[in-house]
Amino acid sequence: MPDLTTNCAGIRSPNPFWLASAPPANSGGQVQRAFDAGWGGAVWKTLGQPIQNVSSRFGAINYSGTRAIGFNNIELITDRSLEVNFREIYETKKKFPKHAVVVSLMVETQEEWKDIIKRSIDAGADGLELNFGCPHGMCERGMGSAVGQEPLVNERITSWAVEYSTVPVLVKLTPNVSDVLPHGLAAQKGGAHGVSLINTIKSIIAVDIDRFVPEPRVGSLSTNGGYCGAAVKPIALHMLARLTRSGEFKIPVSGIGGITNWRDAVEFMLLGASSVQVCTEVMLKGYRIVEDMIEGLDEYMASHGFDTLDQLVGKAVPAFSEWGDLDLNYETIAKIDAKKCIGCQLCVVACHDGAHQCIHQSKETNGDATRVPVIDESECVGCNLCKIVCPVPDCISMVPVDNGFAPATWNQHVTEGLPLRPKKGAH
Repeated sequence: MPDLTTNCAGIRSPNPFWLASAPPANSGGQVQRAFDAGWGGAVWKTLGQPIQNVSSRFGAINYSGTRAIGFNNIELITDRSLEVNFREIYETKKKFPKHAVVVSLMVETQEEWKDIIKRSIDAGADGLELNFGCPHGMCERGMGSAVGQEPLVNERITSWAVEYSTVPVLVKLTPNVSDVLPHGLAAQKGGAHGVSLINTIKSIIAVDIDRFVPEPRVGSLSTNGGYCGAAVKPIALHMLARLTRSGEFKIPVSGIGGITNWRDAVEFMLLGASSVQVCTEVMLKGYRIVEDMIEGLDEYMASHGFDTLDQLVGKAVPAFSEWGDLDLNYETIAKIDAKKCIGCQLCVVACHDGAHQCIHQSKETNGDATRVPVIDESECVGCNLCKIVCPVPDCISMVPVDNGFAPATWNQHVTEGLPLRPKKGAH
């Protein structure tokens, strides 16, 4: 049986599934129930000077029958007293000594950082997460993403935390930057033991078209919030890979952003995350989702011959490249399995209106009409759109073609003159 034991930046847990710093990790009772359900760690909802929150706080996007594929919040850090939080952290850690309890922190001055770090460690924290990512409310007070967007400030405050801490320090990065690498490097330069990413994305989730006010509505006004949930996973994966493929960035990462199941978690780990944090899916479905996550990861590792997570973490990073290094002579075409095709014609419409006009309705032959589309292989560019819209699993496959051309990238074509295959679909 694979070993799911996790070590992320020196923070150990029974498995890589951690609750992210958010409402599901707001209190001792919640975190303890999560640990009972199977979660390996929790990042306690951000501590700082307790705030007053607004009502309401959450918004969501529903699409095509699926609720909350994207989620938005304007909630801030803890509104509970520090004394209560620290007491519950102590009680939780005493009850679950082998689980990871990481405490998220956000304060302003150097003395406040020194004090709250000491109190967190005294309470039993296994690690600290510096919240440099919150994109609403706190950044207007000079904290959260206001810190995360300034590498020099990030580095300075990180260095304070590392100096005052006797446990590992993670820096939670904001996605609200054009390039996350300088910000990851700033945390590394400040001495962080690892980073976590992504925090939420600055956003307006929707507009109430009858009241003429954005959502979530607080009286007659609203504000930008933090976007999260399944819809942000591609952004998070890119930012994760941007760090892990960089030769300069060398510290561990705890991955966050749109993780809803074990497969999502594996994708984050293959791109270099040592642990994964989940929030929105827990808010929507509860702590119990971790059971399927553990079972799925366990079966995946066993089926792929991984005994430990270290063998899996980062395995897909070498395959993430720049466009100029892709093989332009690699070619695929679409093939339709006539036995599986239901004749819906969705691929025909998509190809004609949204791609390269190479899938056509079949013509009647010998008096027998068929609704299985026909692919003009001389024009098919292998774009995948037909496979994406096809409602039948494995009905359409993308099959490699031997076109007789040796591999050649754009960079090799420009610098070495390597020949490129003739274009297809360029009518």
